Amino acid sequence: MKNFSQFITEAQESQASQRAKKMGLRGDGHGGWYNATGEFVAKTEGGELKFYNKGERPGRDVPPKPGAPKKEEPVLKKEPPAEEQTGAKLTVVFGKFNPPTKAHQQLFTAARSIAGNSDMKIYPSRGQDSEMNPLKADPKIKFMKSMFPSFEENIVNDEKMISVFDVLQAAESDGYSEVTIVVGADRLGEFRSLAQKNNGTLYNFNDITVVAGGQSDSDNESSSKMREYASQGDFGKFKSGLPNNFKDSEQLFKKVQSGMGMDTKKEEIDLWRIAPKLDYTNLREEYVEGNIFKKGTIVENLNTGLRGKIIRRGTNYLICTTEDNIMFKSWITDVVEKKAFTDVCGVPAYQREVGTDSLRKYTMKMADASIIRNFINKYKAKK
Repeated sequence: MKNFSQFITEAQESQASQRAKKMGLRGDGHGGWYNATGEFVAKTEGGELKFYNKGERPGRDVPPKPGAPKKEEPVLKKEPPAEEQTGAKLTVVFGKFNPPTKAHQQLFTAARSIAGNSDMKIYPSRGQDSEMNPLKADPKIKFMKSMFPSFEENIVNDEKMISVFDVLQAAESDGYSEVTIVVGADRLGEFRSLAQKNNGTLYNFNDITVVAGGQSDSDNESSSKMREYASQGDFGKFKSGLPNNFKDSEQLFKKVQSGMGMDTKKEEIDLWRIAPKLDYTNLREEYVEGNIFKKGTIVENLNTGLRGKIIRRGTNYLICTTEDNIMFKSWITDVVEKKAFTDVCGVPAYQREVGTDSLRKYTMKMADASIIRNFINKYKAKK
């Protein structure tokens, strides 16, 4: 009969095995994991995956089996620097772009300069609401590709990339070892704290950097201002915030208005709802009076895409936890209330595929167990 420690060990190794398989690695039956080219890249040690890509060479620095004599280190050709290896580095831009403006082109241009010869990808967020996200993801991305033709191939339309964490986990699965996230200056601290703090737990990179690629989102070309112009019906000012060569300005203007419900609403739209940074006084008053962002409410951070339940209300900020018990802080100007963690009943189909880590997390959530150890402790026989 297996003792409790054996159950724990097997549960941890199973979790490590699921992660390895999700990354497309092939096991040798003895804890070793190999990539598609047959190179050794990781080993299950202590119930966790140990990756051999930090100063060690996949396929060469294979750890010897216990008791095996050490081999002399062969003289090898010096590896090229990481920045010269194709596909090793990825530059990421993640944002709501709702609506996109000519100011975003400056951000993308800065990101391309930072990326150099390495890969660059732009991920528009997937959130949609009638206040700060009037455009749905698909039409928004269509407008972006038309507005920024030189970045058309870099703009990614993937329904699975809901938050910046989804983007980073996908980058790890795709084999990138270094990631640079390019954001506006006003979001530098927020992204840097989240991305770097979770490296080694939610994903594993040799290096993850967050840099500013533009000024803060506060001028007349900001998305907040554009939503204000749309609510006022001022097409002239709205168009002035778009690139001169963009041909679908009027169509975008009407789409934003429709997404805000202006074709059905008769009353005037509150500015603090659609552009909180432009009407902070009224937003703050609503917050202090307890009309919005109550404890226990689920909110979405518009900068990172993270959704969480409010567990603490600060003076002008919120402390929230996601379904996976990841804690994050958000200013009240950067969130919008949501009815649930997902916009559909249950979870999306791609998160219910048998054998996936997402299905495991969902099942554990239904069983009220945040980690395998808690699950075992909860259901083990009482003596």
